[in-house]
Amino acid sequence: MIDEETRYEAVRSRDARFDGEFFFAVETTGIYCRPSCPAVTPKRQNVRFYATAAAAQSSGFRACRRCRPDAVPGSAEWNVRADVVGRAMRLIADGVVDREGVGGLAERLGYSARQVQRQLTAEVGAGPVALARAQRAHTARVLLQTTGLPVTEIAFAAGFASVRQFNDTIRGVYAATPTELRAEGRRRGKAVPRDATPSAGVPLRLAYRGPYQAGAVFDTLAREAVPGVEEVAGDRGTRVYRRTLRLPYGTGIVAVEEKTALPRAAARGPAVPAGAAVPAGAAGPATAAGADAPAGRPGLPGSAGPAEPADPVNSLGPADVARGPAVPAGAAGPATGADAPAGRPDLAGVADRAGPATATGADAPAGRPDLPGPAGPAHPADPLIPANPVDASTPGRAGAARGGWLRARLHLTDLRDLTTAVQRLRRLFDLDADPYAVDERLGPDPRLGPLVAARPGLRAPGAADPAEFAVRALVGRKEAERLVQQYGKALDTPSGTLTHVFPEPGVLAEAEGGTLGALASALADGTVRLDAGADRDDAAAALLALPGMDPRHVALIRMRALGDPDVALPDEPVPDAWRPWRTYACQHIWYGRELAQAGS
Repeated sequence: MIDEETRYEAVRSRDARFDGEFFFAVETTGIYCRPSCPAVTPKRQNVRFYATAAAAQSSGFRACRRCRPDAVPGSAEWNVRADVVGRAMRLIADGVVDREGVGGLAERLGYSARQVQRQLTAEVGAGPVALARAQRAHTARVLLQTTGLPVTEIAFAAGFASVRQFNDTIRGVYAATPTELRAEGRRRGKAVPRDATPSAGVPLRLAYRGPYQAGAVFDTLAREAVPGVEEVAGDRGTRVYRRTLRLPYGTGIVAVEEKTALPRAAARGPAVPAGAAVPAGAAGPATAAGADAPAGRPGLPGSAGPAEPADPVNSLGPADVARGPAVPAGAAGPATGADAPAGRPDLAGVADRAGPATATGADAPAGRPDLPGPAGPAHPADPLIPANPVDASTPGRAGAARGGWLRARLHLTDLRDLTTAVQRLRRLFDLDADPYAVDERLGPDPRLGPLVAARPGLRAPGAADPAEFAVRALVGRKEAERLVQQYGKALDTPSGTLTHVFPEPGVLAEAEGGTLGALASALADGTVRLDAGADRDDAAAALLALPGMDPRHVALIRMRALGDPDVALPDEPVPDAWRPWRTYACQHIWYGRELAQAGS
């Protein structure tokens, strides 16, 4: 946890590393933002901090139209935490409250609804209903601005119980009607044509923070791909991963591009002073190493520099928006975002372009010359970061960017599955990870240091379907292909080489025996739970109790299907000094080993 003064310094410096970790709201405007919002920095006495967007909304604040705080990556805290709050946050993100209500959420967690409400409110400032409401609003905005569906259909697809509830929520969260949100997207030239339909798929930008080694993730997915269910096509660096999904209301097909996208005009921070030491493996803009890193993050470089505004249409990633011209030191620019004109909290100032910025350091706090001034400096495009999107899997400055997104397209038989499908993709690609915290911990280690420095931000892939991965981890790729062809559900309309959805555990339990049959039966009857809210220790114990299950398979399932960031395989020498990121340490070791073998 970081204190409020440190959070305010992150807001002053527009540090995108904290996007999604907390939100700030401005009492004088009634608007809440992400830390990297490029608007004029509000005065400290007018700022309030919240752990979640839902908490800010519950306090009466509206989402900034410039930085789109609902577009940030999820907090990495919920991936790490194994307590009831962390499990609840993962289940809510998976859409459990929309499908089963608060009672269903509480039952899955093994607590009463009242206990869950109390713990969530105490920890994150909002209860399960408010958290689900914020997520529904987010989903609705994506559908409004990326599809041509009628507004009424979007209301129910996003999970709202009525059109009235939908309209009230959109007005409360975005200070606009659904029709105005859709028109705003068209004005910016980002939305699809009026006659576009979900048959063309829902285009998405899946945002992540920090550097992202897309090549390593796609290498893993290509090596493990099961024909009929998955495919990876194209040349390295521009590959596309496609797979089928079994979802609560239907099925889906997703395509995700390997080539990552970054803000078009990457802002460059101040230069490193002569002789300043940069920690091994540290990622991010070149600043005085650790000189002004936020408290509790001493291994990080200083100010990350101003962040680009979020995409005003597609809510899951930053926009390709270049910053406006600089304003002379001390000059006041128009109020936008967090500082919209007093009495008009629904306005975001200049809606269609980034506002002016003050000269670097003109109003930086005393003793903090490395931080940009409150209004955010204007920077030329960094010569080390191309103006066009680059592949962040490439080592070096371009690969150590502060964040970006993966492009994806979802084809769903039922749009109510959109939220669930997005969350499962985020877990598969490990998009909510905090690479700064991981690299800070593992970088100084003599064994891991060179690996971290070569591949900052290496992710630990998860699973799109935990039960499916558990079966595949047990039987292997070739046997999984047989299971798909023999027991998988055929798609009504095949899509290229994608012909089936992986067989359900109940089907395998009836058809197969031995360890596979025991595992499938346990998954089908709930003896083993691997959903987003499963208790990791309980799941591991239940798996080990199955006949024929060995500790290595259990560790792999815990690592991938349950997304545990701190797993050590029985036959891998992984010291406790690498806690709580031993899963990532294993990824560095395995990937380094693969590259060495390929080179030899």
